[in-house]
Amino acid sequence: MRLIRPLLAATAAGLLASLASGVTGHAEAQRNRGAEARPDPAASLLTPANHTLILIDHQPQMAFATNSIETSLLINNVTLVAKSAELFEVPTILTTVARSTFSGPIFPQLQAVFPDQEPIDRTSMNTWEDERVTDRVNEIGKDKIVIAALWTEVCGVFAVLSAIDNGYDVYFVTDASGGMSEQIHNDAITRMVEAGATPITSMQYLLELQRDWARGETYAATNEIVKEHGGAYGLGVLYAKEMFNASEGGE
Repeated sequence: MRLIRPLLAATAAGLLASLASGVTGHAEAQRNRGAEARPDPAASLLTPANHTLILIDHQPQMAFATNSIETSLLINNVTLVAKSAELFEVPTILTTVARSTFSGPIFPQLQAVFPDQEPIDRTSMNTWEDERVTDRVNEIGKDKIVIAALWTEVCGVFAVLSAIDNGYDVYFVTDASGGMSEQIHNDAITRMVEAGATPITSMQYLLELQRDWARGETYAATNEIVKEHGGAYGLGVLYAKEMFNASEGGE
């Protein structure tokens, strides 16, 4: 027993020294490659000024066959995205397919957010193959593009892959889009991600644009969108304000 104790102590000391050496080595490696913590946001984060939003084919006929998400939730989520873009003055392109002959008008909730914008009506399933759309994208001149579409596996995938091939950073709003089944929707998202697209959600989009609760110029309007479209989160915001006059930004 007397021999075992010193052996255990020596082993433990060796392990601690090894761990300490590993931590030191990791810190040294970080310094060598120029890593340094700074209060800077990631370049991949969306800002109101660095992207264009494209909303594709949110129309009745397309929604009828969408089964990956319940229709009222889909409408709620894409309206949340539209209101977020309108609040933060994000350039937004509305587009439809076969509006008068097959698919019907854009959701009225979306048109109400942009009452003066006439959606670009196409015949092509691929939004990116319509010159009016790409001309508008070029005119806006942003390097990042956010897309939500019906259906994910057709008008979503086609536009996303085409934009990526043209050199854009593309983000796809998964819960403001939908496919003919949950599996089809998810498989289409996988295909886009493997090609380089970034999946995001509707509430994430709003909060990524707000980013800091101290941004007072958009704080109140952001919370109004949350209360109207944020489900349980929105109820929580309403409750906290009404019961305790609470606010994240100290307003």
